[in-house]
Amino acid sequence: MTSPALAERLDGLLFFPVTAFGPDGGLDLDAFRAHVRAGVEAGAAAVFACCGTGEFHALSPEEFGACVAAAVEETAGRVPVVAGAGYGTALALQYARIAEQAGADGLLAMPPYLVAADQQGLLRHYTALAGGTGLDVIVYQRDNAVFAPETVVALAQVPNIIGLKDGLGDLDLMQRIISAVRTALPDRDFLYFNGLPTAELTGLAYRGIGVSLYSSAVYAFSPEIALAFHRALTTGDDATVNRLLDGFYRPLVDLRNQGRGYAVSLVKAGVRMRGLDVGEVRPPLSEPTPAHVKELGELIERGLALLGDR
Repeated sequence: MTSPALAERLDGLLFFPVTAFGPDGGLDLDAFRAHVRAGVEAGAAAVFACCGTGEFHALSPEEFGACVAAAVEETAGRVPVVAGAGYGTALALQYARIAEQAGADGLLAMPPYLVAADQQGLLRHYTALAGGTGLDVIVYQRDNAVFAPETVVALAQVPNIIGLKDGLGDLDLMQRIISAVRTALPDRDFLYFNGLPTAELTGLAYRGIGVSLYSSAVYAFSPEIALAFHRALTTGDDATVNRLLDGFYRPLVDLRNQGRGYAVSLVKAGVRMRGLDVGEVRPPLSEPTPAHVKELGELIERGLALLGDR
């Protein structure tokens, strides 16, 4: 039932690049290309372009298409490129077509815009999106798109819906979803992703219910730390996992929680701090305060220092 091309390639750390803007606020494709190229060369398993961290909400369709095409060109087939798609069904289908034309390998289907839909409405939306594209689709659970286990079972029966990314963090619900899909569709290789803003903090908990794939916001500005944590997590190096959790990731989450939109703006500040000018976030997001940027810099230095303590 599955389309294995994308599903079989999503094995490793998933990179969600920021979208680069110039001083005038316009798209800076050269900086975006450099960011994607550096992430792939550092060891990313996939590039998720123009998704939440990439400010999908702030991009015009033309900018979206240009960024996805640039990501496809920079990866050159070395790793898959997954593009965001969202808003209502009609616009989500439009973005899906743009992504397909730009050469993307798949879609991350974001929650519908604004409305609070029931389960049948959500099922109709994502089924229509999947039916309108030849790309594989990962459905993103968060905010106003929260799924009952039976809804995920129905979604998993759509051939090109290959997985569920969880940005909600309800492990009880995720366990029931995984169990329901496994029971109803024992031969279906359906993927699950930890999609919380700083997924490393809950990595151990998600692995406990069989979810090993996750997106790493930290990878965008410090692939060294992100890769070291991922390696430790997958090899059972609890000492390194705990050292990075205690000394870097928990303080980072504490900092992230001090401002609205920091899940994106702090990441972008981190990328700038590491030497690549990707510009500021677009409205309605705001830049982090100077004090918080300074604290982020200190955290990055601490995280890098912790790698030397192994």
